[in-house]
Amino acid sequence: MSVEHLPGGRRRIDRVLDPAFVQGLADLHDDALRERRDDAQQEEVDLSYLRRLLHGRLDMLEDERAHRTGERPAPLSGAARSDAELVEVLTRVLTDEHRTTRGSGRFLTAEPSRVGENRREAERMVTDLGLSAPGELGDAELTAGLARLREVERSVSRVRRAVQDVEQVLTDELSRRLSRVRS
Repeated sequence: MSVEHLPGGRRRIDRVLDPAFVQGLADLHDDALRERRDDAQQEEVDLSYLRRLLHGRLDMLEDERAHRTGERPAPLSGAARSDAELVEVLTRVLTDEHRTTRGSGRFLTAEPSRVGENRREAERMVTDLGLSAPGELGDAELTAGLARLREVERSVSRVRRAVQDVEQVLTDELSRRLSRVRS
């Protein structure tokens, strides 16, 4: 999964994180500045969505780890978890007030534009790491998979923060212009 900025790349993330994206803003027409801000906002929304997908998978794997260490109750059947038990786990993971994977609380102004692409990418990564059936993994495999998934989540979060910084620069320029017009 590559959300990293590729200098000279053609993806929106590459344009938004190119240093030239925020240079010479004073020379841009308001519409062009808004378009850049909108691109940055959309990229942030898409990265936030991807990050949430990763958090859900991390939470499921953490639940499996907690189950194995006795921090969570054993499956009712005493063997592999049934579909009903997996649904219960998913429900608990999605509603758990003690989650460690919280967002920044930013209000999203747009819908994710790459929902299917991000979902497929997150699922591919989980499958590639051999984490699609956590109950069948050995403890070492589960631990290694969790570490790798956390690493990917940190990378997505780091890039997302960089996009938020770009978005803020653009928003500040628009605000400065608006306040100048009102004065």
